[in-house]
Amino acid sequence: MLGDSLSAGYGFDASKGWVQLLQQRITKEHLAYRVVNGSVSGNTTGDGLTRLPALIKRHQPAIIIIALGANDGLRGYSIKSMQKNLVAIIKKSRESGAKTLITHMEIPPNYGRRYTEKFKNSFATIAAQENVNTLPFFLYQLVSNPQLMLADGIHPNAKAQDLILETLWPSIRELL
Repeated sequence: MLGDSLSAGYGFDASKGWVQLLQQRITKEHLAYRVVNGSVSGNTTGDGLTRLPALIKRHQPAIIIIALGANDGLRGYSIKSMQKNLVAIIKKSRESGAKTLITHMEIPPNYGRRYTEKFKNSFATIAAQENVNTLPFFLYQLVSNPQLMLADGIHPNAKAQDLILETLWPSIRELL
């Protein structure tokens, strides 16, 4: 898992996060995979691209799930730079022999309609261009329920982690 705070377990014990729950599900289903959470809160696509070679060398992953981009958008970074970084991450993942999944990301509408739409559409465009499988944006069912979000309204809390996994599991299971 190459991600940011949304998969790092920001704001609660990371052992209760959806990535750890993914490992529990994989173990329960007797699938021969070990999940490594290489997520770091605050990371951008540029940070992920920088960290990826060491993670690949250390863990030699069969599958890399990319869940980055939210911080690029929240900081108003260039969408073209974000796209370039995501494509480079996908290519480095492929070069390592790993299958790749990319998670759709979205940002709040306060960045303006044009930027928000370009940001949102970037993930589907990259997935099609690079022929990689995608995971759905997993915060849709959470953001409107304050009981599932931290006080910042951006990060899901520990109660939301099961729902995140249930949203992502069908696509992950298909690749496994």
